[in-house]
Amino acid sequence: MAGFVARAAGNVAERVLFGGLADCRRVPRTRVDAGRTRAVYAYHRPKGVRATGDPVLLIPPLAVPDSCFDLRRGCSLVEHLVTGGRRVYGVEYGEIGFADRGLGLEHWVEDVLPAAVNRVHEHSGGRPVHVVGWCLGGILSVLTAARMGARPIASLTVVASPFDFDAIGLLVPLRPLDAVTGRVLFPALYRAFGGIPAPLVRRAFQISALDKHLTKPFAIARNLGDRDFLAQIEAVDRFTAAMIAYPGRAVAQIYHSFFRANALARGSLALGATEIDLAAVKQPTLVIAGRDDAIAPPRAARALVDLLPAAATTSFVTAAGGHLGVLTGRAARDGTWPLIDRFHATVSG
Repeated sequence: MAGFVARAAGNVAERVLFGGLADCRRVPRTRVDAGRTRAVYAYHRPKGVRATGDPVLLIPPLAVPDSCFDLRRGCSLVEHLVTGGRRVYGVEYGEIGFADRGLGLEHWVEDVLPAAVNRVHEHSGGRPVHVVGWCLGGILSVLTAARMGARPIASLTVVASPFDFDAIGLLVPLRPLDAVTGRVLFPALYRAFGGIPAPLVRRAFQISALDKHLTKPFAIARNLGDRDFLAQIEAVDRFTAAMIAYPGRAVAQIYHSFFRANALARGSLALGATEIDLAAVKQPTLVIAGRDDAIAPPRAARALVDLLPAAATTSFVTAAGGHLGVLTGRAARDGTWPLIDRFHATVSG
């Protein structure tokens, strides 16, 4: 007990005196490409670490900062990969404003992500690119691969991405409400705001893990002596506070095609004038779901496996964690990240 009290007192004092326990310094990086809602960065490997393997491109969702992959030192997928010698790249979308309300998902699938993939392919000396997408970033990655064809994407790793929206229990209570309001209330809101404003995005993320959000003060009190636990809480709070807005047209597509029509579960999606068939994906694909994920529960994520009959290989695994935790939680260091390492080693031959 005395040891816990001493550690707790030290943690509280450091937080008060120095502003926090989490080391949220980003892994150094250099921008190598830019365009509308697109910046591509090459992360620096530590001095003395030689490059190995084909490049990895990290794809975040819309409305989310790319720090999801680089949350904090000691709990960063980027840091893990560059320390292992991987050539790591990330794409960032930047701020989304009212002027961007007309951008649909096709903007990312037809322009942003193909440009990012091709730039990484070129910058790495013509090497094939392993794409890793989280949440909506995983969905956009699969749609991009289906549209681009077999090259230059070497493989797809899809983390916490729901492809069967009927399997998301979190949405069940919303369907009757949507029907009662004549399916006009939500569209009226995103049209009025030109999308979903950043504060609402942050609130929705918190509601998706409401039990953890409500019990967080008690969890902090129980773990005041655990510096790593407290640092993770700080880093997640900082990440959530940095969320940005969704553009209106993209929100409309998610609402009508994903939520109402569940089009992804049927294997094809109309974006603008283009019909994208997921069966066109040929790359080896690894699907990872968090066992405690309310936004992309395992059944919703696993649906992708059955939609890729032409993929060279498909595999589905679960790992510890919720929606963010499966990607960059403390358990991801020994769970999700080694799964990605082994998958890349296997498909690279």
